Amino acid sequence: MNLEKAITSLKKGKFAPCYLLYGEEEYLLGEALRQILDMIVPAADRDFGLFFIDGGNEDIDLLKSHLLAPSLLGGPKVVVVKNTTIFQSRENLSVLIQKIRDNIDANPDKAAKYFLAFLKLSGFAWEDIQDAGWQKITDEQWRKAVEDDPGEDRNKWLPRMIDICNNRGWTTGDFTDPSEQFEQLLQQGFPAGNCLILTAEAVDKRKKIFKVIDKAGIVLHFGSIKGESATRETFRLEAQKILGRNGKTLTPSAWIALGKKTGFQLRPSLNELQKLISFVGDRSVIEEKDVEDVVGKTKEDSIFDLTTALAEKNAQTALLALKAMLDQGMHHLMILTMISREIRMLLQASLLIRSGKLPKFSANMEYGTFQKNIYPVVAGLASDGSRKEDLLVSKHPFVIYNALRHCSRFPYPVLVNYLDDLVNIDRAMKSSSTDPQLLIENFLIKACTNKVS
Repeated sequence: MNLEKAITSLKKGKFAPCYLLYGEEEYLLGEALRQILDMIVPAADRDFGLFFIDGGNEDIDLLKSHLLAPSLLGGPKVVVVKNTTIFQSRENLSVLIQKIRDNIDANPDKAAKYFLAFLKLSGFAWEDIQDAGWQKITDEQWRKAVEDDPGEDRNKWLPRMIDICNNRGWTTGDFTDPSEQFEQLLQQGFPAGNCLILTAEAVDKRKKIFKVIDKAGIVLHFGSIKGESATRETFRLEAQKILGRNGKTLTPSAWIALGKKTGFQLRPSLNELQKLISFVGDRSVIEEKDVEDVVGKTKEDSIFDLTTALAEKNAQTALLALKAMLDQGMHHLMILTMISREIRMLLQASLLIRSGKLPKFSANMEYGTFQKNIYPVVAGLASDGSRKEDLLVSKHPFVIYNALRHCSRFPYPVLVNYLDDLVNIDRAMKSSSTDPQLLIENFLIKACTNKVS
């Protein structure tokens, strides 16, 4: 079953007693939920016909009371359990832990819900880990409970999660797996017209509850979109739906400008599109100037900000630029590549100055003076056969000028050591559970705050 077939069936007035929508592509999943709800429950009936339950804290008794009671209005009634954890299992505890790490700073409430799910599945009781009890967990006990996570950094996130849950009062409850109660509820059946919709980011298809829902209802998967062309096409299709609903169009140049600024990443791109629709008001056509006025910096702008801040040893600006790049959906490894490239340019500039082949150069030299006296010599050092993209001498004169100006802030041995650091960071990103953002932040702080000796 796919979404189109499910919608076609709904248009005929036929809906399943249960739907499971799962996957990493949050926007598409949310849009599918909206479409399904629009088809089943009219907006005028939603006060008594639509109920939402937080999946991080499933209340089975509340769910039963909603699902087993007929609708007060006599029409369809839908109960939505969002972000349920009943499909998680011990086999994907390491995934839950990574989600805790990913959300602990930006979205602590979400991290706390993942943490409660982790407790349910791992067997660690709240009474045993609260206060300083978590410190008594041995490495052997951890490996036995969580096979795929070494737990080397648990001292960083475990006490924080305990404090977060304590502050929110999320410290009680039965930590047993509630999936059996869900199974019984589904097998018992609902009154005619009642429907259960579950959403989840990840599922273990081996669990009995998944098989029960797959047999009794409809399962729809919204996996992450792979590849740039597929991402662009998905964005185009979803954007056209939004534009159509609002009676708007984008000029070809506006499409291009929006894509450049957002990298065609689905959620950021569509969020910016919504802003543009509001910005133009009654106008039906969104133009390139509107995009320039409304949408934030391009990825290229953020890359330039980051590398410039690194070269100028401005840690605060570098960290802000890093956040902007991550918000735009740029992958950690791509950012690491940009940083490595900047360090290599600085290293090559340092080598040029140390070679003694350049006329005297100073960091406060004007660009015009550089173009007249220094650049011709630099250009002469590069033979036609050696003009490779990764060589500083083949770059634009202004790039060479800036690299020569900034390299004096970094002693040559320090730059060489930074390359070793970046290789180690790359290895850690690919082979460990350490937060990639933290690795890059630590490097930027180190590179921007080290004093020239």
